Amino acid sequence: MTSLPLTSLVTLLVLILLSLTAFNVGRARGRYGVKAPAVTGHELFERAFRVQMNTLEGVVLMLPALWLYAAFVGDRGAGVMGLIWLLARTWYAIAYLQDPAKRGAGFLLGMLMFSGLWLGAFWGVLRVLLR
Repeated sequence: MTSLPLTSLVTLLVLILLSLTAFNVGRARGRYGVKAPAVTGHELFERAFRVQMNTLEGVVLMLPALWLYAAFVGDRGAGVMGLIWLLARTWYAIAYLQDPAKRGAGFLLGMLMFSGLWLGAFWGVLRVLLR
């Protein structure tokens, strides 16, 4: 059995981030009176909702790349890039909630980490296939 502790830890932390964004949307619903199933209303609710959705969209792409990188290249690199991605998405979320115009740097750093994970995973899979 292969042990991937850093990748596993990052995955658990990403799940916490997803839970926190969902909790924040529920709290914003109550605070700003936006009743389900509505997804529009008060601007601050809409920011919280977009943070949750954007994070979910990013996680769907990042997690497979993270695990493929870990499996075909290494746990350490996957863990480091995954942790930086997580920090970047947290930065993005906080910036978006405060002022959506300031979310760009967190988004860019997250995209760089995702790109590194994806390209590394792709390279790792090709390397095994071409042996």
